[in-house]
Amino acid sequence: MLDSVKIAKRQSEIRQALAELVGKDKPTEDETRSMETMDTEYRNNEVRYRAALTAEDTERREAGADLETRSDREYAELVGRFELRQIAFALDEGRALSGATKEVVDELRNAGGYQGIPVPYAALETRAGETVSGADLPNPKAIRPVIDRIFPNSVAAKLGIERINITHGELAFPVATSGAVFGWQTDELSNVGAANPYETAERSLNPDHTGGAQMVITRKALKQSGEGLEAAIRRDLNAVIGAELDRVVISGAGGTEPLGIVPGAATYGITSTAIGAAASWAAFRAEVVAFMEANAITSPSQVNLAFDPAIWADLDEALIAGTAVSEWDRLTKHVGTPAISNVIPDASAIMTANVQGIAPGYLGLYGGVDLIRDPYTKAASGQLVLTGLVTADFTVPRGLQTRILTGLAA
Repeated sequence: MLDSVKIAKRQSEIRQALAELVGKDKPTEDETRSMETMDTEYRNNEVRYRAALTAEDTERREAGADLETRSDREYAELVGRFELRQIAFALDEGRALSGATKEVVDELRNAGGYQGIPVPYAALETRAGETVSGADLPNPKAIRPVIDRIFPNSVAAKLGIERINITHGELAFPVATSGAVFGWQTDELSNVGAANPYETAERSLNPDHTGGAQMVITRKALKQSGEGLEAAIRRDLNAVIGAELDRVVISGAGGTEPLGIVPGAATYGITSTAIGAAASWAAFRAEVVAFMEANAITSPSQVNLAFDPAIWADLDEALIAGTAVSEWDRLTKHVGTPAISNVIPDASAIMTANVQGIAPGYLGLYGGVDLIRDPYTKAASGQLVLTGLVTADFTVPRGLQTRILTGLAA
């Protein structure tokens, strides 16, 4: 118990005792001496109480500052010690989880919604210093959590798409569709213009789309690979989930999967321009100008650009007449290095801009990976079938921040 609390409790006892003694008309000598003693103690306790509060105030502030950061820090440390091989053996043999792995799983289960064993996305990172036990298990090369790896090395990241982790429920983005207008007086007594209502529309992320990454682990791998198995599972889930999320951001068809940028252009209000000619800096420059005229950007360097490898080849091959400068050189001089990937549809390009801190698109990931065991499909050979369920959604808050070019072919 804190000293200040002890003193306050004692002061209350003294006040109660004094109240009983003061109420007597003729107190005895002992009672009079007792009142004097308690009065002296009470005054001394007041001094001690103020001193205790001063000393404890510093302790409270230090403890409060520690509590503000302890939760996130401790959870990150727990995830750093998360062992996927424990999950594999728990699903295969019913082995009990322990240590940091058990704590993280229990924390995720508190949010609910898992049929199997929940695995945090950050636990699928490829960690430094891992070794493998067989030639068929490749060496880890990156030190990144799965979500971070999906985006910095992907088209979605270079287009400025932002990832949001959602525990449960729906996340809505109110987007202004109408607002204030500026007007001048026509004469000294007239109004400056008609009032215009401020209106918004909502773009939402919903847990309506669930996909699964499946893998089969042989009995030999379970018995032989040891810690190398954990690295292999992590890399395998990392690669397949990352590639699919990157695809749906760009080309998701909607319905059973999230609606991506290209198929959802009309839904999101994205302008799509049919070029019908070979890719050139002039074609991209026209779209940059359109961004500027819409007050979305003030410099070409603020544009993010992505297209397929064939367009890169055409731009690099096309030389300006009488020079050794290619269309690719002109493009990268103003825009920077675009993302080149076959995730982008053939003969197409996507241009985005981050406006006032708002990303051109948001990918919502719900909770972690729900890892479920299938004990029947491969039971005859003792193989372990794992399914990692992922719930995700994608939306574009403002179509103004994205433009699509099609027909970029000679």
